[in-house]
Amino acid sequence: MKSSIHPKEYRPVVFSDEAAGFAFLTQSTAPTDETIKWEDGNEYPLVKIHISSASHPYFTGEEKIIDTEGRVDRFKNKFAKAEAHRKKLQEKAAKKAKQPKAKKTAKKDAKATEK
Repeated sequence: MKSSIHPKEYRPVVFSDEAAGFAFLTQSTAPTDETIKWEDGNEYPLVKIHISSASHPYFTGEEKIIDTEGRVDRFKNKFAKAEAHRKKLQEKAAKKAKQPKAKKTAKKDAKATEK
């Protein structure tokens, strides 16, 4: 194995997601000046991260929406309007389906009384 191609700073590092209160120890070359005392009593370099498996919506199953432009709200409103329009059309079709039957029977009754 070539010794000159591997990183020299590959060492144990603690990654900490402060928003979720979650930290884990792994190997990394990530540069940092901070350190932390880990559960095993040793001191390791600390890298602070914004999102981890403890705070990411995909892994937690929680819906967390970070939407600065309102795209999600616009989509939800558009979907709600489409659903309301679809229900109106279904109700209108149901009423229309009921009305012609009533008219046909009324016409038949009128024709029967004429004869």
